[in-house]
Amino acid sequence: MLASENLNSKVNNHKSANWFASWFDTPYYHILYKDRNYREAQVFMDNLTHYLNLPEGSKILDLACGKGRHSIYLNQLGFNVLGADLSENSIAEASKNKNKSLDFKVHDMREPFEEKFDAIFNLFTSFGYFENDADNLTTLIAIKESLSEYGFAVIDFMNVANVIANLVPEEVKTVDNIDFHIKRYVKDNHIFKEIDFEDQGNKYHFTEKVKALTLQDFESMMEEAGIFLLDIFGDYKLKKYHKTESERLIMIFK
Repeated sequence: MLASENLNSKVNNHKSANWFASWFDTPYYHILYKDRNYREAQVFMDNLTHYLNLPEGSKILDLACGKGRHSIYLNQLGFNVLGADLSENSIAEASKNKNKSLDFKVHDMREPFEEKFDAIFNLFTSFGYFENDADNLTTLIAIKESLSEYGFAVIDFMNVANVIANLVPEEVKTVDNIDFHIKRYVKDNHIFKEIDFEDQGNKYHFTEKVKALTLQDFESMMEEAGIFLLDIFGDYKLKKYHKTESERLIMIFK
């Protein structure tokens, strides 16, 4: 049995025993992605909160917050922040930063919150992971139901056309003396990333799978959910969205 199968077996009793419930909960996920650009993330939060004109003390939900890097920075900007994520390990790590205006909880994004938020941020392509496509619509409805009357929501997704055009089929990425062998491909309207590596004599294999959702796909779901798409941007500096050239698909809605 591979070590990854051991890890998977631990989450089989979880409400959502999908690939993301196991991979995101391993320390290796955070090792592989430890070089993410924190400064770029902060610039994005600065630009986004300024664009939305959020008053200090506004309640923000960071949905699928991971270890909370966006949540922590938003709290430093003066906002009342709740970070939510399905990964218990990530929330345990993020919770070390808790204070009276910053909290974290384990939560499935398909479920609405009882409390209402002035802004809900779903960042860094934290959408489209579900086995059942209907769950994407369910998540959008949950976001809508968790907004206050005057609240705004933001989904920061990859720009699928740009990603597919620039897909690197194979690479080896070495982080903390671990060689991550990565393969990428498109199949059944999903973008796959196969990740293989060895550590301390154990072999691991994980697969990331994200629905290749286009702007048109989001527009159709939002219409069905009764959501109003207000603005679209193509990068973290909030430049105009271009269908093929933009790196990101950033949608502002309510």
